[in-house]
Amino acid sequence: LIFSNGDAQFFDSPLSLFMYLGDVARYSPGRSADDVAAQFVTDASGPSRRWIDAQSAFYVVDSSARGPMRAGNLPAFATQQAARQFAEQRGGKVLAFADVDAALVAQLGGQGVHAH
Repeated sequence: LIFSNGDAQFFDSPLSLFMYLGDVARYSPGRSADDVAAQFVTDASGPSRRWIDAQSAFYVVDSSARGPMRAGNLPAFATQQAARQFAEQRGGKVLAFADVDAALVAQLGGQGVHAH
């Protein structure tokens, strides 16, 4: 994520990005979502793992893939076709950026929680 002043924030996964976007002020006091100039995610298809625009990416929810810390995962893909192919192999449903809502982010963010 890049702020309008050029500062950058990095995340472990697309899910972490969505969690951050849901409450920017909590994670970065003094900032708001209006301060965000650009958002990128890593394309999970292919070996290049290139960065792609988060808003034009496609995401797969409810697949067998797990994210960091065994939490819920939301792998991102540059094309809908690549996301569908992943979902056919690993299960899940393909979503556009706008389809990833706060309820889904909260659900995925709560997976993998464990007691020590």
